Amino acid sequence: MLEIRDLNVWYGGIHAVHGVNLSIRRGEIVTLIGANGAGKSSTIRAIAGLVKGCKGSIEYTDAGGKTVQLAGKQPEVMVKLGIALSPEGRRILPHLTVEENLLLGAYTRSDKKEIAENMEYGYSLFPRLRERRAQKGGTLSGGEQQMLAVARAMMSRPDLLMLDEPSLGLAPILVEEVFRIIQTINREGRTILLVEQNAFAALRIAHKAYVLETGDITLEGTGAELLENPKVKEAYLGGA
Repeated sequence: MLEIRDLNVWYGGIHAVHGVNLSIRRGEIVTLIGANGAGKSSTIRAIAGLVKGCKGSIEYTDAGGKTVQLAGKQPEVMVKLGIALSPEGRRILPHLTVEENLLLGAYTRSDKKEIAENMEYGYSLFPRLRERRAQKGGTLSGGEQQMLAVARAMMSRPDLLMLDEPSLGLAPILVEEVFRIIQTINREGRTILLVEQNAFAALRIAHKAYVLETGDITLEGTGAELLENPKVKEAYLGGA
């Protein structure tokens, strides 16, 4: 579904990602783990078309088998191709209601009946959002805002859903709920690319995983393999 070759990302004079290669097959949950500043968010933002200073090949194959080169394309093109990002920090609009935020996620669509069906699907994943559908986004708790960010990304009906730090700042019980819902979304047909600092939670659900350190991929394997890797245990799992 997605093949990345020799991806480099710069922010001015800072070389944030150094020739990264990774692949995602349809139906997988793939996770990128690493410390702050490792290049995880830079990688996912480059795929989404949000970084101008990048170079390399990003090939996306859609459900119909058509392959498209994503490098250099605008974010709205990515959405139309079937790629959606739930960004780090949630980035919901605080002055709009929950329902209005969700409708923004469907801005490339005009099929009102299916948009309403997708909104109901989002509410089925996150029942608390249904209870707060008329509430301003800025008045939601952190966990509810994260749920809204994921549900909003789902409103474009993506084939590839990218999640940037979905557990950041959440209480442990909410982290468990968010990861359970990620697995549900995956089982129902979405491919997931997950950027996450909570290495244990991410590796536990991942089919494939990559470790990024200062812009370079240093390890890769299945989630189960990296959970048992001594280097990963020491660096990211507290030696457990």
